[in-house]
Amino acid sequence: MTPAAARDDGTTPFRATLGRSVALFSAFRREQSDPAFFYGTLARDTVAQLRSYTPLDGRLVVDVGGGPGYFADELRSAGARCLCVDSDAREMTLHGREADAYGVRGSALDLPLRTGSVDVCFSSNVLEHVPDRVRMADEMVRVTRPGGLVYLSYTLWLSPWGGHETSPWHYLGGPYAAERFARRNGRRPKNDFGRSMYAAYAGEMLRWARGRPDVDAVDVRPRYLPTWTKPVVHVPFLREVVTWNLLLVLRKR
Repeated sequence: MTPAAARDDGTTPFRATLGRSVALFSAFRREQSDPAFFYGTLARDTVAQLRSYTPLDGRLVVDVGGGPGYFADELRSAGARCLCVDSDAREMTLHGREADAYGVRGSALDLPLRTGSVDVCFSSNVLEHVPDRVRMADEMVRVTRPGGLVYLSYTLWLSPWGGHETSPWHYLGGPYAAERFARRNGRRPKNDFGRSMYAAYAGEMLRWARGRPDVDAVDVRPRYLPTWTKPVVHVPFLREVVTWNLLLVLRKR
């Protein structure tokens, strides 16, 4: 995996400032009380970031694990042709939203798409919810055309939000955190360790990307943090805690 020498689309690199980080984390506090506000804010920020790596107008983008379609809405507003793939029909109607007309049910581990058929393969915060992270990443590369882009972002297990709603008790072990949540709330957590959430690490996917001769790294960074924090992704262990959410942007050769 070698850094791309230059962007071939002439776009301006995304400006990840401290003010942006503060705004995103402020919106995050409203995830449960006002999901439309939070996910809408995140989707707009993410599409602006994605456009700094590749043009979207007229491009075919697949949103892997797209759920209720917040990202698809913004991608289409940017001119992209977007297809959502999600394995859970309930996720597609989350928060009272109608299922995406261009959504299909399918597994991230076996995408129902032809090899080399999409311009951009996009996934936000899905990788930590599949049992085989490398297989999902392989599938994303497979369906992307040569010259196309893979945008893969996921929450790191050792980050403060690694256990999602069971945090920070995941630091004492995923099973313990899930059982504690169930005892206190009378129900299993949505993000249930070993069932719908797994321990995802930065090192695993960085090694995967370096081992693939058919991709170049366009960017590797903490997704939500300012640009000056980028060096942390090169520091073993520290990156697992501080990065919070790792973003890999890869161009397929």
